[in-house]
Amino acid sequence: MKTGLIVDDHPVTHLGCGQLLEELGYDRILNAHTEAEALTFASAEVPGLVVLDLGLPGVGGLKLIEPLLRRAPEARILIFSMNEQTAFVAKALAAGAHGYLSKNSRPDDFLDAVRALEAGRPYLSHDMAVSVAMTRSGAPGDPLQALTDREHQVLRLISQGHSLQAISDALHISYKTAANTSSAVKRKLGAKSTSEMIRYAVDAGLDR
Repeated sequence: MKTGLIVDDHPVTHLGCGQLLEELGYDRILNAHTEAEALTFASAEVPGLVVLDLGLPGVGGLKLIEPLLRRAPEARILIFSMNEQTAFVAKALAAGAHGYLSKNSRPDDFLDAVRALEAGRPYLSHDMAVSVAMTRSGAPGDPLQALTDREHQVLRLISQGHSLQAISDALHISYKTAANTSSAVKRKLGAKSTSEMIRYAVDAGLDR
């Protein structure tokens, strides 16, 4: 019996991915919406495939890869995410994911990705593979590398829950400088909101 586990907090993703997995012969599809549900299913059911969203509430999908593999070491993990930034792709693969697919991809791409993982091959789109290869070879690609030391400091403090006023006090800079630096970080990371910027920092481990 082929068992697949979909870990995502959006019902539409469960529906769409579930239908595609059924096309590929999966006769048991588990739907987890939280970290706790995902780990419970992985321990009890031992899925062969895990479709995992990085934007999961709580710890985030990136930090869920390792505990999932501890519970289901034979599972193949496909990251299915809206985040196409090279840094996240590289981090997911380093954490143990076997493939990475953008949610902007076509259904046929999803099917190809699952087939590749089932055959024991990794899966990345051509563009993602090139970007990751460039990053690993030291070429520009990770937006964090573009941040100045001060921007790193501000991003880390924001991700730890500090207000702009607290940051200005801690770094001995004006409130305006703290605010402008935060805006610069947001722009360089391509974040559309402060919460998205914080999620980037947390997934990169800067909150520790």
